[in-house]
Amino acid sequence: MNRLAERFSKIVERFLPDAFVIAVILMLLMMVIALVMNPSDPLTIVESYGDGFWAYLTFTMQMILLLMTGMALAKVPFIERFLIRVASLAKSANQAYVLTFLVTSFAYYINWGLAVIVGAIIAREVGKRNQKAHFPLLVAAAYAPTVLYTAGLSSSIGLSVATEGHFLESMIGVIPTSETIFHSGTIIILLALLITMPIFLVLMAPKKNIIPFVEKEKKISSRIDGDEANKHSFASRLEHARIWGIITGIIGLLYVFISFFNGRDLDLNIINLTFLSLGLLCHQSLFRYAEAFKDAATSISPIILQFPFYAGIIAVLGSSGLAENIVNWMASVASTETFRLFTYWTAGFVNLLAPSGGGQWALQGPLQVAAGAKLGVDHAITAMAVGWGDGWTNLIQPFWALPILSVVGLHIRHIMGYCILLSVWVGVITSILIFWVY
Repeated sequence: MNRLAERFSKIVERFLPDAFVIAVILMLLMMVIALVMNPSDPLTIVESYGDGFWAYLTFTMQMILLLMTGMALAKVPFIERFLIRVASLAKSANQAYVLTFLVTSFAYYINWGLAVIVGAIIAREVGKRNQKAHFPLLVAAAYAPTVLYTAGLSSSIGLSVATEGHFLESMIGVIPTSETIFHSGTIIILLALLITMPIFLVLMAPKKNIIPFVEKEKKISSRIDGDEANKHSFASRLEHARIWGIITGIIGLLYVFISFFNGRDLDLNIINLTFLSLGLLCHQSLFRYAEAFKDAATSISPIILQFPFYAGIIAVLGSSGLAENIVNWMASVASTETFRLFTYWTAGFVNLLAPSGGGQWALQGPLQVAAGAKLGVDHAITAMAVGWGDGWTNLIQPFWALPILSVVGLHIRHIMGYCILLSVWVGVITSILIFWVY
């Protein structure tokens, strides 16, 4: 297995281009396919792309805030110190891979924005202490739990359908999280992947040509934290006063507690407010929180750049009828028992073109729900099958790996060979389980 992984990784490193190049090529490919399917109406395809380019601005902002508030929370000094102490627990290369995977998995369950920086910190600190560990595989181990976020507290689809006023409410109503992310079937799949994925990572570990972690020279911040001239000025004292962050954080958390007391379920907005408030409360100083937020923005700039292009792809998929054709074909060959499995596979394919759980649900959800309803499939199961498919091919869609790679200083091609092989295993075990546990 390690020989296969090494050879495959070298092939991927040679041929895989930058993630932004992949996004643009996919966009052009979708437009060509759309034109082939609708040769008499090329301007409509161009218009749908332009209209869709900005169609998901609200959702984009929710996703960016989810990521940035999680990353800012992970930069709280006592959390960073805790992660560094945890990293010291790994005493061998194999322990390094397993520890990195498990710690990041826990973070992904809580919040995938938090997990990005937690994974980067753990991979970096474990790599420092284990020079025999292959650093690209360590980073792959930190990114691999992205497949698990579907079952976590920041699940885009699970939280979306639990939010009042969501776009499919007229078709499926509001589905509580007890029927999606807290369903027993979801928990079984989650545990199966948690147990088997680190074993697969260890089997892929190279025995030679190890690339250890190398400390890069740190850049000196251009902004000095209170220079001598202004350190005791009124403005500086105001910026660094702890009271503002504490008060603002408490107010936000109080709102969250009141909302849950009044019966509100988890949704994207409440998760974002929770992590924003916790970040403010823990950083205390508004200056420190703003600096942590600024650092997070630097890491996710590739996502901000590429999200509109993928929104355009989603729009072209919808307007061309390609997505509808895929779902209709699937519904024609599926039965009530196999529908969830075909939904999982279809979602995995669509995610390669539209790597956003919420954006993909906006495109695929109405079609999938309608097809499932004809076969009498529970809407919650349909939603989770789409979610698992989305998480599965996140492993081979480089979009969401960009922030962690930005933090650790690697390119997508350094880890993608391992992620592709791991995705094969995830696809097999999830396909088997999703057929039986829902």
